[in-house]
Amino acid sequence: MAEGFKEWTAGTIGGVVGKAIEYPLDTLKVRLQAGSPGQYAGAWDCFRKTLANEGFMGLYKGLLSPVCGAGAECAVLFFTYGRLKALITKFNPTEEHKKGVFTLPELVVSGFIAGGAVAHVLTPVELIKCRLQVQEAGGAVVERYNGPVHCAKRIIATEGIKGLFRGHKGTLLREMPGNAAWFGVYEVVCKWFHGPRGTKEDLPAWKLMLAGGVSGMAYWTAFFPADVVKSQQQIVAEKEAFSTTFKRIYRNGGVRALYAGWGITMVRALPSNAVIFCTYEKSMVALNQLM
Repeated sequence: MAEGFKEWTAGTIGGVVGKAIEYPLDTLKVRLQAGSPGQYAGAWDCFRKTLANEGFMGLYKGLLSPVCGAGAECAVLFFTYGRLKALITKFNPTEEHKKGVFTLPELVVSGFIAGGAVAHVLTPVELIKCRLQVQEAGGAVVERYNGPVHCAKRIIATEGIKGLFRGHKGTLLREMPGNAAWFGVYEVVCKWFHGPRGTKEDLPAWKLMLAGGVSGMAYWTAFFPADVVKSQQQIVAEKEAFSTTFKRIYRNGGVRALYAGWGITMVRALPSNAVIFCTYEKSMVALNQLM
């Protein structure tokens, strides 16, 4: 259980640090996805308008909810991923498994399942985040919120607890294949760096960061349209089914609309995921020394 505690703690630290770094770019991504057709000419135009209308802090609208959520997200991800690998070792105690060496299919499946687990944490957090991010930009949300707590209370009051899980299917469709790619690519790149006789502990920070950055780009590429649909579902006044929203976006803007915000997402994925994985690995080393 000590290993699980360390995975949870290191994941929390990595998630909080990573989210603080990437959040302004996340705000731009959500606004590009949720904005009306023609509202923004692109990421740079969205950035300029946000600064002009709301100032620099407009880029951090709704920060509290996702920072807390990012800590919980990465805690659940790394904990579940680690416990699944421990379960594999328990039922198939090969020498490789005991040394922490797993096959790519084992790693990918573990990431896929971990993604399903973390989706239950992310949907309410991202619902609140998206509504706070778009309300100053003329988004479709009809009610104004004073902050994340007020937003959560109003959603529960009007829609019940289930209202916090609007867009949950989109989150699942993004997180499960996304985290299969996230962990799978990270492990492959790290193994390529350290070779068959080394471990991730042997790698310098820059190699861990490079592996993490590439894995973040793989995560967002796995099924990006699911994120676009989810964002639209979460900010519109009337509840829509995933398929209905998907068809509406495609009908109004084609394939390009389903990839709205992809460019800015790739820009943010590299540094944020580099920091998340490097912070996690270094935190695990520190915790292993302490415990």
